[in-house]
Amino acid sequence: MSRTIDRKISDIVNDNYVIGAVLYYFGIEFYQYNDETLREVCHHRGLSPQFVTRKLEAIENVTKEEKIELQNFPMDLLVEYLKHSHYLFVKKKLPYIARLIESTPAQGNHTAVIQDLKFVFPLFVEEFIHHIYEEEDTLFSYVLLLKQYLHSEGNPSKLYFRMENYSLHHFSMEHAEHDDDMQGIRKITREYTLEENAPLPLRVLFSELKSLEQELKIHARVENDILFPKALMLEQKVKKQIAEKIQFN
Repeated sequence: MSRTIDRKISDIVNDNYVIGAVLYYFGIEFYQYNDETLREVCHHRGLSPQFVTRKLEAIENVTKEEKIELQNFPMDLLVEYLKHSHYLFVKKKLPYIARLIESTPAQGNHTAVIQDLKFVFPLFVEEFIHHIYEEEDTLFSYVLLLKQYLHSEGNPSKLYFRMENYSLHHFSMEHAEHDDDMQGIRKITREYTLEENAPLPLRVLFSELKSLEQELKIHARVENDILFPKALMLEQKVKKQIAEKIQFN
């Protein structure tokens, strides 16, 4: 642990780009500290170097693949899982990447790339946030209404109105259009390709953009392969139950 504490911030991040994000959440922007050690920076920021070091070293034990049986999640828990993913994107991942782009100087061979990202990324964020809020207000709220109905909860008239004016199939088609939102960013960065001697902040930025795309793909697969099929089955059960009630009445 002491070896990490007394290493330069730039060297620590150079070994593992993900550490840049962890430091950012502690209020340490790694690109502002070239020669300072972790101990020195923590002292300046009023942080416990031992605590920060334990958090950094814990990253080595974290894998990207969460072994969660999402297929077996009940609908309300699945929706909460997806909403929490939205929260992490909006409150953590996107602000950090935006800060990296803003802080990376547009100079040398990378001038055009940085300038393009500074223009395109805020537009991507704006569209992404609009999409997930719309998803939560429409799709998520609708499937929860379906679940409540099957458990004799909620407002049936509200559900009837939503069923008359809402189409899961239509939403799934619209959702598919957002499955490759980062196509433009991939083009700007040439598939996140950089020469080995590129500046550290730029290498971290490209790594974070690539990681974001992978996380978005996983998120989209959960929605397309698990949420939508579950929602369609739920909707069919509700329609069948409504039809049976009408028949007996």
